[in-house]
Amino acid sequence: MKKILKLGLPKGSLQESTLKLFRKAGYHISVSSRSYYPSFDDPEIQAMLIRAQEMAGYVESGILDCGLTGKDWILEQNASVHEVAELIYAKEGLRPVRWVIAVPNDSKIKTVKDLNGKRIATELVGFTRRYLKSKGVNAQIDFSWGATEVKPPHLADAIVELTETGTSLRANNLRVIETIMESSTRFIANRQAWRDKWKRQKMENIVMLLQGALAAEEKVGLKMNVPSRSLKRVISLLPAMHSPTVSTLSDPDWFALEVMINEKLVRELIPKLKMAGAEGIVEYQLNKVIP
Repeated sequence: MKKILKLGLPKGSLQESTLKLFRKAGYHISVSSRSYYPSFDDPEIQAMLIRAQEMAGYVESGILDCGLTGKDWILEQNASVHEVAELIYAKEGLRPVRWVIAVPNDSKIKTVKDLNGKRIATELVGFTRRYLKSKGVNAQIDFSWGATEVKPPHLADAIVELTETGTSLRANNLRVIETIMESSTRFIANRQAWRDKWKRQKMENIVMLLQGALAAEEKVGLKMNVPSRSLKRVISLLPAMHSPTVSTLSDPDWFALEVMINEKLVRELIPKLKMAGAEGIVEYQLNKVIP
């Protein structure tokens, strides 16, 4: 019998960034605009697009062996799943997202305690209710089907909303009074599937490649040729994961250097390397960095 791993991929805001990450990890995926079943070039993976909000429930029940969803939706569903790995990426970039309580700029609400008896709109109903209860606050929590930012002040006194940059909140004249949760993407597994030796190994291999692709996201490789007289000076400028690779060339007075560095440093670093004596400097993108 052919072995299959049933994998859930998040549909919606995380979809494109997730597919991009899998492609960078080495998986060729094709997605039809009308299909919820992406095609993998790995015949042992059977994938399905599921909303991140529902993913943990389907993984917990065993309908899916594993999937990717936010820590927020695992907590919202109170799902009993095995968290295999944290994968820090989101819709806009490589950082966790925040769930915040926000109110209109001119609201008299200043703290969480001021929400007692108020109406709050959110998609994160269960977690918000438990959070406020832990703070001794009794408020009415309404489920929001979307466009949550426009609901205060007429449809709600406050909102609990997901934010990455805060731009949308500011555009709607809202201010944050408290962050109630930081969330990042998690690779989760059904507990029984995780105990299956073949499935566990398959999941661990996928996670290793995804983590390698993420590690490479903000790094680049640099190659250069350096005369022996400048070698020590050039190496002193290079921040490396460990140390740069140094190779001899056919000319005994020259060396080839190769290093991985944070992409943000390159703009400042290359002119310094050139001034220190490096030549033939080549910058290249990385697909995966496996520690």
